Amino acid sequence: MFYPENNMEDIVYSNYTIDFARVALEYCVFVEKVKETDKKTFVDNMTKVLPLLYLKASVMPEIKDDFESDLGIKVTEDLYSKVQDTISELLKEDDLYLETFHPDIKLSDSPVAVKVSENLADIYQDLGNFIGIFKNGHKETMNDALLLCIENFKQYWGQFLVNALRALHHIKYKEIEE
Repeated sequence: MFYPENNMEDIVYSNYTIDFARVALEYCVFVEKVKETDKKTFVDNMTKVLPLLYLKASVMPEIKDDFESDLGIKVTEDLYSKVQDTISELLKEDDLYLETFHPDIKLSDSPVAVKVSENLADIYQDLGNFIGIFKNGHKETMNDALLLCIENFKQYWGQFLVNALRALHHIKYKEIEE
């Protein structure tokens, strides 16, 4: 799982990156095919892939910003909405959860409700853009796509991931409580 620090000059082709890309692709394919699964299977799979995704992103070594690639966007607004809507339809009443780390919580007198489907679609957007660019095979754009995805993990979607995981954990095990 953890790799020695040798040959880290070429991060694009490192085991770190290959493992991260593999899990990112698995996540993207799974959320794109959410209509083909049931709620229990979806929640079960998400509670397994999200921690793995977090681990793979968090162990990435420093990535050098050596290139100035025009990365473009691979996940369109329509595709983002389709993924979010499909997950929301599947989760139904379990889509909403109370968020304690939302920036608006400091300004609010009441709890802030957030959607699991929106968190998962936000993660999908960054990972889908990364995979869409990464698969082109051009080292410069692969490097820049990886750098952007990991920076966005640190600033945005890493927090969305752990928040959604908390809610999904509750969904998965609430039958036991009841």
